[in-house]
Amino acid sequence: MKKHIICLGDSNTHGYRAETGGRFDENHRWTCLLQQKLGSGYLILEEGLSGRTTCFPDPIHEGLNALDYIYPCLMSHEPVDLLVIMLGTNDTKERFGSSAACIALGLKRLILKAKAVADCWKDGIPNILVIVPQNIDPRYYQTEIGATMGAGCAEKSSLLAAEYEKIAHLTGCHYLDANQVLTAPPNNIDYMHLTEKGHAQLAEALAEKIPQIV
Repeated sequence: MKKHIICLGDSNTHGYRAETGGRFDENHRWTCLLQQKLGSGYLILEEGLSGRTTCFPDPIHEGLNALDYIYPCLMSHEPVDLLVIMLGTNDTKERFGSSAACIALGLKRLILKAKAVADCWKDGIPNILVIVPQNIDPRYYQTEIGATMGAGCAEKSSLLAAEYEKIAHLTGCHYLDANQVLTAPPNNIDYMHLTEKGHAQLAEALAEKIPQIV
């Protein structure tokens, strides 16, 4: 059986393309590129949703809380060899009123719930990789998206790496800071979504890391 890798994330996992307002195709999304690189022994399962948070219910759009979705997500894809979580960008929105430390606590809550879904894990052993999303560029606030994201998002996102690393260590998860493997900056339209080059670089880094942990 192929190794099942769930990639749980937000618009940067779904593949939002700021230039068009649409989605990168299968030749450019990091999840699809990762599938190509890892080959036939792996099954990469795309679970990206624009606006998704770790645990915060959004008062504007329903269904964006990963905490509510994690059980059906894991069980529908069982047996799960690895869960990759790249969330936190949307948690910085001003309407949630959350600090970087509290966002990390939301991640911790999500991890613990995922680990508790005992029947989904291959051989009953939870295996989770936490990825810190690329930092939001402060210039986002001068764009159209700044009006809905609100103030302070870039500052909070820049603090997530240190907070996530502590949570990953505490919960026994693998850890990767996307900011350490991406040289391509976010796009220059909304300053918070991956570019084509960013997708390629993330796929390359994960293609090296994942075979070491699953």
